[in-house]
Amino acid sequence: MSSNSWRVSNTMTTPTHTDQHAKPRAIACVAPPGRLVMALVLLILGVNNALAACDDPPERGVIWTGCDKQGADLKGLDLRGAVFLRSNFAGADLRGAKLSGADFSLADLQGAKMDKARLNEARLLRANLTGASLKGALLDGATLDHARLQEAQLDGARLRGASLYQADLTGASLRSALMDQADLSRAILNECDLSNAKLTKANLQRAEMEDTVLRGADLSQANLEKANLLFADLSEANLTAAILVQAVLTDARLDGARLDKARWVDRSRCGADSVGECR
Repeated sequence: MSSNSWRVSNTMTTPTHTDQHAKPRAIACVAPPGRLVMALVLLILGVNNALAACDDPPERGVIWTGCDKQGADLKGLDLRGAVFLRSNFAGADLRGAKLSGADFSLADLQGAKMDKARLNEARLLRANLTGASLKGALLDGATLDHARLQEAQLDGARLRGASLYQADLTGASLRSALMDQADLSRAILNECDLSNAKLTKANLQRAEMEDTVLRGADLSQANLEKANLLFADLSEANLTAAILVQAVLTDARLDGARLDKARWVDRSRCGADSVGECR
């Protein structure tokens, strides 16, 4: 190597001798990104992913957690198995949507349109369905424990085997609803309209049913132990083999109600010819 050549080190450049006119060439060294840089990149990517989740397209298995979908038009879409935990669907249109197995726990569905939606096996724990319309909806096996369903419209809905433990259905309409083997223990059903509803083998222990309309309802083999039926209308209802032990029936209407083999308030068994009163 000549005396005028340059020696390159891994940290700096220095000439081999003094030269007033020589200009050292800059040597570019590309260092691998440090831990701080990588952390910042991952953080940015993570934030972007979190923000983008609510913008993911509506499809099966989509995860919209804590998202604002107020008034969204989702009618008829296939959203089976989706997660909508704590999301806002107030006033949304979900009519005819396929929502089997979806999780709406803690979601706000106030005033939502869900007529004929398929919600079988869906989770709606503590969901707010106040004033929602679920006419003809399929809710077989759904979980609605502690849900708010005040003034909700559930005429003709199917809730076979559904769980509504301590749910509040004050003033809700459930005319001709199919609720065989549903768990409504400790539920609030005051002023509900359950005319012609099918509640065969339903669990209504300690349910609040004051002023509830149950005209023509099928309550055969239902458990109404300690239920409050004050001023309830049970005209023409089928209470065959129902359990009414310690139930409050003060001023309840039983005109034409079938009570054969029912277990009465005082634990006595009603006779086979009991209609309108336990004999």
